[in-house]
Amino acid sequence: MKYVSCLIFTLLLFSCENEGTDRNPFLPEANFRFELNLNLPLYNDLNNVGNPIYVGNDGVGIRGAFVMKTGSDQFVAWEANCPNHAPNDCSTMTLEGQNVRCPCDDFEYNLFFGQLLNPPDDGSRFFNLKPYRAVLAGNSVIISN
Repeated sequence: MKYVSCLIFTLLLFSCENEGTDRNPFLPEANFRFELNLNLPLYNDLNNVGNPIYVGNDGVGIRGAFVMKTGSDQFVAWEANCPNHAPNDCSTMTLEGQNVRCPCDDFEYNLFFGQLLNPPDDGSRFFNLKPYRAVLAGNSVIISN
């Protein structure tokens, strides 16, 4: 029985896949936690699905974050720095409806999924938006990394 348990443990150990993370080399890690009270007028747009807001407070992400409600109790949060540029003078994206645009290269990203909408056909590798955690807690959305 001892050998069977050891064999099962070994099989389980080696059957686990390491999916790894596809770390973005342009963006440093930002550790933060920020609460958005949905009762405040500043965050009122988050009470409706598909109405994103920009949170540019100091200490939120690298260049701030875009937050959007995607379902009844579901929210997403994305880094506001262009994912294909190191932080610089033109790397803070601008909000355009349910998309954001990078002024450095005119790339456009969807806020529902974080995907690059207009990748060039040159075969280069491009990154999608950097996600942050967004959790509904009572009547607040807590974004963090």
